[in-house]
Amino acid sequence: MTNLDFRSDTVTQPTDRMREAMASAVVGDDVYGDDPTMNELREYAAELTGMEDALYVCSGTMGNLVSVMAHCARGEGVLMGVGSHTWKNEAGNVAFIAGVMPYPLDDASGLPTLESIKASYQPVGNVHNANTTLLVAENTHNSAGGLPAAAGPFGDVASLAHEMGMKVHVDGARIFDAVAFFGNDIKDYTRQVDSIQICLSKGLGAPMGSIVCGKREFIGRALRHRKAVGGGQRQSGIAAAAGLVALREMRGRLVEDHQNAALLAALVADIGFEVEFVPRRTNMVYFKTGPKFSDAASLADRCRGRGLLIGPAGTDRVRMVTHVGVDENSVRSAVEILKDINE
Repeated sequence: MTNLDFRSDTVTQPTDRMREAMASAVVGDDVYGDDPTMNELREYAAELTGMEDALYVCSGTMGNLVSVMAHCARGEGVLMGVGSHTWKNEAGNVAFIAGVMPYPLDDASGLPTLESIKASYQPVGNVHNANTTLLVAENTHNSAGGLPAAAGPFGDVASLAHEMGMKVHVDGARIFDAVAFFGNDIKDYTRQVDSIQICLSKGLGAPMGSIVCGKREFIGRALRHRKAVGGGQRQSGIAAAAGLVALREMRGRLVEDHQNAALLAALVADIGFEVEFVPRRTNMVYFKTGPKFSDAASLADRCRGRGLLIGPAGTDRVRMVTHVGVDENSVRSAVEILKDINE
């Protein structure tokens, strides 16, 4: 049975162009800095984002971790949303690996509120608290429904943090979904921040890896931390080759995922599920399991038996994500399965 896989955009398969690029990649030893394909990816990512330098990392989680470590000394504090990936889904690594104290912010709207930033900020010089020296913001915001933040409100958050003396890091795992949604340029975001992490292995379709971009001095520190957490790889130009194709060729098609997600949301609502409203929908659809199923896991199990893979996202909350591996026909087939199961 061929499954319809809507669990995440991480399940994407590399395109034929990526496989060709990987097979023919010229490689060296990236720990020594002489892998030419990896160096090309770093240069291209830095140019694309308007940053001075870039660093390849194994995953988005590693990218966020080494960024926090490069920005913060042990014992300092970092502000992050309570709904953010860095708070909920990265195993508490900023605390037990980086030795940095996380302070929670209200980010139910997709961005930390200005009020919560002011309330949680701990100034340098206060010996009683972990001084907050970094703010982490997520765009698009996964648990808020894949919600993209526009450059204006995003800039308001970044500006306040800078005015208060903090650096700003963006968990931009899906930043190009925000760019595609608003039709703007990634530099509209990156010019307002100190660093950004971008996943190559989600909607962009590469099989692995993320890229961290920032100032050259920052990237130098992040490189050392990458080594410390075991992220140095050797002939990683094979992965970089796929990443180059992802950045050069896959950004423009993300709007198709948004169109398919909008269709999915409408059809799932039509068959009786309670779909969460998102004012700006990108590639995610969250909905409640409904009275027929006791929890999300039981609904996911029933769907799996029919060849549909969906993602439990809580006790009675389900997530479906559109990506390059599913098209309009896949959406309609998935909804038919959900309809049959729910009747």
